[in-house]
Amino acid sequence: MIKEFTCIICPNGCDIEADIENGRVLFTEGEKCKRGITYIEQELINPQRNIATSIEVMGGHLPLASVRLTAPIPKDRIFDVMEEIKKIKIEAPVSIGQIIICDVLSLNSDVIATKEVNKAENFTVQ
Repeated sequence: MIKEFTCIICPNGCDIEADIENGRVLFTEGEKCKRGITYIEQELINPQRNIATSIEVMGGHLPLASVRLTAPIPKDRIFDVMEEIKKIKIEAPVSIGQIIICDVLSLNSDVIATKEVNKAENFTVQ
């Protein structure tokens, strides 16, 4: 059976056609690098995704801080993890790399800050 995939591993975003039989990749066409084939194989066995979003910051010079996961999680757990992230409000200051949720839902991935947010009273425009 021919299936179409759009690879999300690198910025190329290759549109790949794959001939799949019994859960195995027999033939592919359209990938610009070997990572495309690896992506398709993973999609068939255990699709994984990363999440980037934001959390509310109280007392900060910005109302939100961007966050991301440190490792991909199973695709079918995205909405569960997003629900956990939505529950979080953090007090400023927030540092880049700061762990916001350690081992979210026991999925071996932390939620970390990717944006620095200073306390509102300590922030000055330069």
